[in-house]
Amino acid sequence: MNLQPVPIFLALSDNLQAMQNLFPGDNDFIMRRFALPDGRDAGIVFIDGLADAEPIGDLLMKPLMRGDDITIGECGSATTIGEAADAILNGDTALFVDGYATAVFVNTKGFPGRGIEEPQTETVIRGPREGFNENFRSNTALIRRKLKNTHLRMEGVQAGKRTNTQLCLCWLDDVAQPSLIDEVRKRLKTIDVDAVLSDGYIEEYIEDAPRSIFQTIGYTEKPDVVAAKLLDGRCALIVDGSPFVLTMPMLFVENFHSPEDNSIRPYFATFLRILRFAAFFVSLTAPAVYVALVNFHQEVIPTALLYTISAATENTPFSSPLETAVMLFTFEVLREAGVRLPKPTGQAVSTVGALVMGQAAIEAGLVGAPVVIVIALSAVAGYVTPTVSDPLSLLRWIFLIFASMLGGFGLMLGCLILITHLGSLESFGAPYLHPVAPFAPSDLGDTLIRAPLWSLLKRPSIIHPKQTKRKNMKAPNFSGGVEGRGAEI
Repeated sequence: MNLQPVPIFLALSDNLQAMQNLFPGDNDFIMRRFALPDGRDAGIVFIDGLADAEPIGDLLMKPLMRGDDITIGECGSATTIGEAADAILNGDTALFVDGYATAVFVNTKGFPGRGIEEPQTETVIRGPREGFNENFRSNTALIRRKLKNTHLRMEGVQAGKRTNTQLCLCWLDDVAQPSLIDEVRKRLKTIDVDAVLSDGYIEEYIEDAPRSIFQTIGYTEKPDVVAAKLLDGRCALIVDGSPFVLTMPMLFVENFHSPEDNSIRPYFATFLRILRFAAFFVSLTAPAVYVALVNFHQEVIPTALLYTISAATENTPFSSPLETAVMLFTFEVLREAGVRLPKPTGQAVSTVGALVMGQAAIEAGLVGAPVVIVIALSAVAGYVTPTVSDPLSLLRWIFLIFASMLGGFGLMLGCLILITHLGSLESFGAPYLHPVAPFAPSDLGDTLIRAPLWSLLKRPSIIHPKQTKRKNMKAPNFSGGVEGRGAEI
């Protein structure tokens, strides 16, 4: 809290009155006075709902009244009223004793929260299924479970003048470059806002390209993904109240990676990564390519297919660009409705609505069947790479406009502008298109291909890790079988 640094008083009554003045009339503000065995008065304050009442009574008040030691593990001290208020707003209980100008706050956090569940945004077939939740300390513990290493650092920060949101900056101090951590610290210190309610608030204030439609900070709900990025030399930022953890720096190629890529065979993982990239390109350009071919480059279309398209669209009242735009708009509306409505209803609206409306539009002669197929293909392909689905929604429209005006030339112009923009982006000093631009052959083993784990000897060079080598183990060779196999019994 941004309060004047009023020191804690010697008199218990003054301290309790000062705390009560900060929460006037709040019915969740609880204050209790009691006597210690030596005759001195003491008092505790806490917020009902943020603190757990059971340990407060059994493990704090009763032992103190009997003169026993407190058995609650995590404790701290405060020398100002503001520090004590911060403690109780974080779920702790503040203890004041008459005659002492210091308060003790005890960890009694007990606010309700969601359990550890499988993430909805990053489902896997093979691999860990646990995900972060909204509980700050649970998230730090999940990372600690993955990285049982004394070099793992977790530095606490606060953001938001009114929300006082807890942040935790995580890194491996023997791997990550100090310059990266210093840069993140510097950007976090520049945040001067009233509220930080989720990770998205932080992302917009510290990212390199706030005006770009592409994100330059990664996010994930999975502890194993965070652990893997920390081991590469990156850093992570946990935001209290958010199940997503931010990771920095981020490269464009990470949009085509899946959490289970390292849990499946490298050849199939490589195939899937190439498939995701192809799906991204199809989702981006399919509507624009259709309009460019039908309106400007009919000679490229096979004759039989051209006759089919002509027969399907000859009675439609709209031009190809307009009917493509109408169907694209319809898809975006159905997608948004499917996301925002309750889950069972949303699935019915997005699936049944698309089928019924598409078939009805064809039978009514408003659009041709080829347009419906193209938009459906573009929509389904976009779901393959969910982390770039938002930029895809905007880029489809831009490419469609370029193709409607200039045909294939407009399509190529759009691709050139997109590649130029991506090449101009950076993420905390790392080129966004690395290792393609600038070209770095040594880092190609974990990009659009997933080389065998035993061949990935070094960490990504663009992050400049302190320790470049991942391992010393050579390629395994167990072709000789079990020792002694075939021996006589």
